[in-house]
Amino acid sequence: MVDSREVDEGQVIRRRRSCSNCGRRFTTVEEAVLAVVKRSGVTEPFSRDKVVNGVRRACQGRPVDEDAFQQLAQRVEESIRSTGCAEIPSHEVGLAILGPLRELDEVAYLRFASVYRSFSSVEDFEKEIADLRSAQTRD
Repeated sequence: MVDSREVDEGQVIRRRRSCSNCGRRFTTVEEAVLAVVKRSGVTEPFSRDKVVNGVRRACQGRPVDEDAFQQLAQRVEESIRSTGCAEIPSHEVGLAILGPLRELDEVAYLRFASVYRSFSSVEDFEKEIADLRSAQTRD
């Protein structure tokens, strides 16, 4: 190995190598793969597109632009990667979306939270709305 560099805030490592037989140089790229474990037990690679699609459904009819979806998905991925875990349950991905979505659009947040926190009654919505209101008065 001739040289090694971190790219994308340490998520990718580029290494410059030299062949010991012929002396030619080449580059290798090593990337940490983040896997999501679904409820069924199936594991699949993390997908920002799936985050964007889920948030887009929650934001349907709301004044949220495409760039905001992409930024939210990036924040979610960074948050999940910062845990240092190679595999994360899909439920944790949904919970990681809640914070950024709450900042983006409160109505979409309530829609999304009702699924991921398994709201079962009107009282669950009322409690979450009260929490949103108290957070607004603190800010």
